[in-house]
Amino acid sequence: MSEGSQELPERYQEAVASVGGASLAVLGLLEAAQRRLHPPDLPELVAGQVPARDRLGAALEGFRSLDAPSGLEGFHERMAQGASQALAAVTGFCDPGGSGGDPTLGILRSFRTLCRSFEILYPLRTALPPLARHFVEPAFHADLAALDPDPATGESVGIHRAGPSGDPDARDGFSLYVPERYDGADPWPLVVALHGGFGHGRDFLWTWLREARGRRFLLLAPTSEGTTWSLHAPDRDAARLASMLDFVCERWRVDRARILLTGLSDGATFSLLAGLAENAPYTHLAPVSGVLHPASFSNGNLRRARGRPIHLVHGALDWMFPVSVARMARDALGDCGADLVYREIADLSHAYPREANDAILAWFDPRLALPHADPTPYSGPSATRRR
Repeated sequence: MSEGSQELPERYQEAVASVGGASLAVLGLLEAAQRRLHPPDLPELVAGQVPARDRLGAALEGFRSLDAPSGLEGFHERMAQGASQALAAVTGFCDPGGSGGDPTLGILRSFRTLCRSFEILYPLRTALPPLARHFVEPAFHADLAALDPDPATGESVGIHRAGPSGDPDARDGFSLYVPERYDGADPWPLVVALHGGFGHGRDFLWTWLREARGRRFLLLAPTSEGTTWSLHAPDRDAARLASMLDFVCERWRVDRARILLTGLSDGATFSLLAGLAENAPYTHLAPVSGVLHPASFSNGNLRRARGRPIHLVHGALDWMFPVSVARMARDALGDCGADLVYREIADLSHAYPREANDAILAWFDPRLALPHADPTPYSGPSATRRR
């Protein structure tokens, strides 16, 4: 527990440390598995989760066997719930087929459950420094207190959700993260992050929250109206995104000269389709593991791409959208005069490369770069730049 908390029985402190450490180990391993997810590697990834799953199961059983100290009942229950969701996530990942079910859907369910664990555990970060460190990049670990100042400004910060109903899993809404140290004094950049097919903004928010928390930008994660973005009727979801963006800009100070639209898979494809539309409000586009929609060759998008900052990221091992289609997008956008960065990652399959966030942010706005950032992050054979 953090400094200044009440004196707790040693046995309870040990149980908190055990279940907290085991939970963090599972969260870290599952995040790493998301990045490395490639069908031929799945057995190896599953085998790597089993010891952490067993450790968490034992730690959680021990924690639940204890009574909460007086005044910590809420903390105790939240810790147990968060650890339980982490255990359910890793258990589902280790047996994604379940009782004869579809293994692919099982893996997706596992990762959604992982995000439920994030949601439950995130509010405990101020009491447990290891959790606070998990939810921000290492560059900010030395000054965690600055990330959670006293809410004296009256600004509405933290995680917000909006949608057509009180159901957080409902479609056609959004999740928004306003870093806790936002004070409204200056306009901040905004990252709009679009989930992939069958995804949800509630989950995709966590793909960027760690960076937003430390680097001082607002993060909007919309949810498509259908199971994926309206790729065949782009005006529908494009109008919804613009409306969401206006809602955020009316309530928080957004720098409209620094608005990044990014996304994964179908979200990446839609970020190019909607981001290059006439009067689109986005200043930068960063699609990851997507394609250039065929409609862009006839609707004027390629003409509007001239001079636009676009950062393409794709995996050489992508099995859904082969890297050849990404290279075609690179050539088409480059030939029409886009201010283009293309980055091809040799060991990436059809997955989100969390490590790419650093280079994307430094490209989007140099003020968001970490102090140690390479000033030429696009050098090397895997990356090209065209103006």
